[in-house]
Amino acid sequence: MSTELSLEDVRVHLGGKEILCGVSIDIQPGEFLTLLGPSGSGKTTTLNVIAGLIENTGGHVKFDGKPVDKRPAHDRDIGLVFQSYALFPHMTVGDNVSFPLRTRKVPKGERGPIVERMLELVQLPGTAGRKVSSLSGGQQQRIALARALAPAPSVLLLDEPMAALDKQLREVMQIELKRIHEEVGVTTVAVTHDQTEAMTMSDRVAIMRDGLIEQIGSPEQLYQTPSTLFAARFLGETNLFSVASGKLEAFECAATKPKGTAVVRPEDFAVADGSRDLPTIDVKVITSSYQGSRYRIDVDRGPGCEPLIVSLPPTTDPTSIAPGVDLRLGLLDPTGVHVVEEEAASEPPLVSADIVVPA
Repeated sequence: MSTELSLEDVRVHLGGKEILCGVSIDIQPGEFLTLLGPSGSGKTTTLNVIAGLIENTGGHVKFDGKPVDKRPAHDRDIGLVFQSYALFPHMTVGDNVSFPLRTRKVPKGERGPIVERMLELVQLPGTAGRKVSSLSGGQQQRIALARALAPAPSVLLLDEPMAALDKQLREVMQIELKRIHEEVGVTTVAVTHDQTEAMTMSDRVAIMRDGLIEQIGSPEQLYQTPSTLFAARFLGETNLFSVASGKLEAFECAATKPKGTAVVRPEDFAVADGSRDLPTIDVKVITSSYQGSRYRIDVDRGPGCEPLIVSLPPTTDPTSIAPGVDLRLGLLDPTGVHVVEEEAASEPPLVSADIVVPA
């Protein structure tokens, strides 16, 4: 049965400094939530507080509405997967997976079927007798996950679970972990610095900054409608434009709000070829990179303006976007451009009248 997990105004002081400054999150039973943020934002500390590895100095952690603040880690009914996997190298795969069952005094006759079921779940059946040292990194990650899930924990915690894998294997395991979560249905909290990983696996993502939750929502919500400029910059590539008097000034077209900062993603541009009536700007290509699924180009708008990041289809003629080429860009859907309102956009200074300098 899945568990509801909530943090209510959780605070942590370490070394005389407040690391968590009042974190509040409600995580629904069976939900997959990822904590995402830069180094020092408090995401790992939040995970460790849930796990009982760090004591909160204020607020409450609750499982199904009951505080667990005073419970030690071993009494919180959690499964934990570390960045390093923390497998026992002197034990076989089967012994590693059954270890938490032994510590919870599950009868020996019941352990074997559970171990085999977990190995089937992570698609490594028949490996119980193998040595851990004979496994690849991806296989070890699966065994660590099987061990964490073996005792059917109320909450699964994942601390940078893909960090030790190469890019291609990491992408495979993101999908695999999502499949396993959907099959098991355990309430899951993960920590990562990888934006793609967070968006691929999660039902919701909580962006953290300076010990607080900056914004929480579905991956789609965070990407399409960030509530602050920090959230806009942190998740994905972003171009920021000034909005004043109801106009997106750089394009001289109507904006969706009277003032603030417009968030324009690289894929929101197209080369203006006259076939469509689009608001346009003139730029010069700085760099052009072919990345398989797209061309990523950086373009210059002139003195006092930050370069823009533009994503164009892979079928684009490379000579038309070579460095030094003058280009006219169109804004595909000006009515759909999200604007962060003035009060949320007040932190950074403006350069000229339309580009915000990244913090």
